[in-house]
Amino acid sequence: MKNIVVLISGNGSNLQAIIDACKQKKINGTLRAVFSNKADAFGLERAREANIPAHALSADQFASRDAFDRELMQEIDAFAPDVVVLAGYMRILSPAFVAHYAGRLLNIHPSLLPKYPGLHTHRQVLENGDEEHGTSVHFVTDELDGGPVILQAKVPVFEGDTEEEITERVQSQEHAIYPLVVSWFVDGRLKMDSNSAWLDGVRLPPEGYAADE
Repeated sequence: MKNIVVLISGNGSNLQAIIDACKQKKINGTLRAVFSNKADAFGLERAREANIPAHALSADQFASRDAFDRELMQEIDAFAPDVVVLAGYMRILSPAFVAHYAGRLLNIHPSLLPKYPGLHTHRQVLENGDEEHGTSVHFVTDELDGGPVILQAKVPVFEGDTEEEITERVQSQEHAIYPLVVSWFVDGRLKMDSNSAWLDGVRLPPEGYAADE
């Protein structure tokens, strides 16, 4: 069984989707630990409910981002992770952290990358009058939200939509695709090579896997 460690900063709804998928044997791996940079993150409660070790590490205890990430790496590595999954983890990672977990560090971002890296993606979609929005699972590299895309899910944007409505629509897709990508990784089907994502030995296009091709 492959070891999974998840990093969160907030509510942890994607973490819950991964916990559920592990329980249902849709992911052939074990969730070994959950870490948060916020002690009051509700996702830590979700972990405790599922009897998964839950750890909080606060940045204000450390002199620098590098010092924080060094400690975090040490604590993560105690669980011998095969994959580290960022599920709403809101800190920018140091290059040393990204390099340490290169090829086994996944993130989900609420936009159709490369559109709208960074924050407030739903607001930008509304302000720009987009008719389509979505979410992307990607490998993490040093470029913010810029690593190779593995899988995207698209949602429509309707006239009169609020940010809350769009958020809900996007999250329902996230909860479907993130556990799927984690399962591909733990089954050995997914890897990063030459700054591209590969599934079953096939290099994926820039927008990731497309089931209808």
